[in-house]
Amino acid sequence: MEFKQSLAQRIIIAFALMSALVAGAFAMGIVATVHLVEEKLISAGLGGDLQRLLLMDSVEDWSHRPEPDQLFYFSGGRGDFELPKDLRHLEPGFHEVFRESLSYHAMVEVVDGRRYVLLQDQSDFEERERVLFAVVLVGFVLSLALAVFLGWVLARKVMAPVVRLARQVRHRDQLLGLAPPLAPDYAADEVGELAVAFDATLGRLRQALSREQLFTSDVSHELRTPLMVLASSCELLLENPAIDQRGRNQVERIARACGEMRELVQTFLMLARAKHDDAAASPQGNLTQVAEDLLGIWREPIEKKGLELIYRPGNPLDTRYNTTFLHAVMGNLLRNALHYTEQGFIRLTLEPSGFVVEDSGVGIPEEKREAMFEPFVRGSENRGEGLGLGLSLVQRICESQGWSVSLSTMEPNGCRFHVELSQVKT
Repeated sequence: MEFKQSLAQRIIIAFALMSALVAGAFAMGIVATVHLVEEKLISAGLGGDLQRLLLMDSVEDWSHRPEPDQLFYFSGGRGDFELPKDLRHLEPGFHEVFRESLSYHAMVEVVDGRRYVLLQDQSDFEERERVLFAVVLVGFVLSLALAVFLGWVLARKVMAPVVRLARQVRHRDQLLGLAPPLAPDYAADEVGELAVAFDATLGRLRQALSREQLFTSDVSHELRTPLMVLASSCELLLENPAIDQRGRNQVERIARACGEMRELVQTFLMLARAKHDDAAASPQGNLTQVAEDLLGIWREPIEKKGLELIYRPGNPLDTRYNTTFLHAVMGNLLRNALHYTEQGFIRLTLEPSGFVVEDSGVGIPEEKREAMFEPFVRGSENRGEGLGLGLSLVQRICESQGWSVSLSTMEPNGCRFHVELSQVKT
């Protein structure tokens, strides 16, 4: 069952509902009890008054009629004592009678076939009821307001350790190996049990991250040697005059692939270091330098495929960035555009603190758009040569450097990747 309200709001709502239920039942009980008791008292009083009048009354003497302020006595006699038509149908006992705009309490007795009626004006009774209703209503509203206030105070008190625990768990230092445990900061209650569970989960996560970093670092480090061997072998082969032009082209292609792989290995190695110890020692360059370097690499394969490479240098700031990371991000986006574009153009636009890579390719299906930056996800299974790791690497680098990357579609088709380099880590 899903709730749109937060837990604190639900606590306040629960307090308010409970208070409304209890206070409402209590108020209704008070009103009903007071009404019943007062009605019983009035009924007994009117009954006593009527009995006294009956003892005093006689057929010939009509002088015992009460003053017509509140009590009205009808005994079926002559003149004013004659029983009105609207009272003749009343059965013996206590009744509430409405005459014109006024209401009365009536006590009816039948003696020797003769009907005696005593009326009492209810104005005072109704006024007391209105005062009672107003007091009960004010008490109900005040109790509801007090319940909301107490619920808010209790919700803050109850949720304070939960909010503090959530902030601690979200803190990036919790993934560090020396991060202190969370459980000792909390009491041995449900929040403490939650902290223990987070400690266990974060511990396993730290171990998994550590194994991943060690594996990536070791593999990247070990790949350097065979790549250097391949690169040096390519250089020796290119110096051999016996190789024809076709073979020379293939060797140059292998040499370019070795260079790209060396940069990729260096990128993975730097990402594997938790504190990026290599970042300060890595080469630094501005956006224009990296863009022109990559254009020199990708212009030939892009134009060889029959595509138009459009470069808009713009006016980027002369900010220094980690060249390895920036080269990997921009290069992967250009490679991705080349793989998924069969005709049209690829456009690189530099901005003051970022760049945009656009293409007129097949585009990315809407159902895959949100998942495109996850590992092993490709825009089309029938196109491209990669494994779906390029955009995942772009996302990982941007997160590590404080950059941002976003994906949108082009009209009528194609993709647009926008990278913002406003936050720089060197």
